[in-house]
Amino acid sequence: MLVAFSVAPSGTGRSDGSVHDAVAAAVRVVRTSGLRHRTTSMFTELEGEWDEVMDVVKRATEAVLPFGSRVSLVLKADIRPGRTGEIDAKIDRLERALESDADPSPEA
Repeated sequence: MLVAFSVAPSGTGRSDGSVHDAVAAAVRVVRTSGLRHRTTSMFTELEGEWDEVMDVVKRATEAVLPFGSRVSLVLKADIRPGRTGEIDAKIDRLERALESDADPSPEA
């Protein structure tokens, strides 16, 4: 299972709207989880089994709670039983398709 999620506090009281300290707390949870992961400017991706991924998302969300009066969580999941390594494989397939000289139309 792949999950892309974003978690951020609101009601932080910060005039500049910055949430980097809260996001850092969430990313620390992800990085110590032992799961394959990738963090970008907007989302963190995790790969693993359902229960372990959801546990990390829950703990990352809980790590953000002290930084505001509420927390926003956005989550997208790709559930494909029996597949592993998709956090990199999906990107590899995309790059190969972009490099291919083949006609990209589905009828070809």
